[in-house]
Amino acid sequence: MLSFDTPTHRFHLRAAAVIRQGARVLLHRLETDTIWALPGGRVEPGEESAATVVRELREELGLEATVSRLLWVAENFFPHAGRNYHELGMYFEVTLPDDSPLLTSPGPYFGSEPGAVLRFQWFTLEELERLDVRPAFLTRALGSTSPVPMHFVVRD
Repeated sequence: MLSFDTPTHRFHLRAAAVIRQGARVLLHRLETDTIWALPGGRVEPGEESAATVVRELREELGLEATVSRLLWVAENFFPHAGRNYHELGMYFEVTLPDDSPLLTSPGPYFGSEPGAVLRFQWFTLEELERLDVRPAFLTRALGSTSPVPMHFVVRD
């Protein structure tokens, strides 16, 4: 994965899926955590970021997905567990097949990552205001219908 340490920060290149169904959006979190985020993960060396999204959904949920377009690029700076992070996030609009279990059953859904259980759940845009969603720009951006990619800089 494209992740490395510098004297002051740990850097990650992350790709995430924006999966919407009507006025709902799919988020995930570690089962033991309170922070919600969009599904996705770190990009592997030589891997296109859109391919990362497809791979992560397949690995974590066994789903096939199609990437439609790039929505946002975010430079995200945040502290976590005593370390400063610098994350470059690529956020893609993603569609699922019409017969996907995520679209045909109410959830929540559970996936896995090495050593962790992931909880996936649909939320309305209004519900996002009451959640701890990271990066914070997502609470507003998920309601956007901009036809062109947008750039965000977030310092949490």
